[in-house]
Amino acid sequence: MALTLDNYFSPGWRDQLHTCAACEWQGSARQMPMELHEDEAQFDCPQCENPILLVVHPSLAQVQAAAADGHPEAIDQLQILAAAPRPH
Repeated sequence: MALTLDNYFSPGWRDQLHTCAACEWQGSARQMPMELHEDEAQFDCPQCENPILLVVHPSLAQVQAAAADGHPEAIDQLQILAAAPRPH
């Protein structure tokens, strides 16, 4: 069963070591193929394709809170949102 991470802005989650329950492969999210879904990103074992990690996409409120705390990625995300064209 895949581990679900509800806080996208948790420090170090991309480098945390995970073990595949199906084949015992070990590695970080950076080493896993990722599938984007509407509400989450799914990271799968590169050996057997077993889902290992689900990372829930942050809400706007979570991005704003993380940016207010100085998280550089959240600050970048808010700048991208601010630059996006808005419908009239």
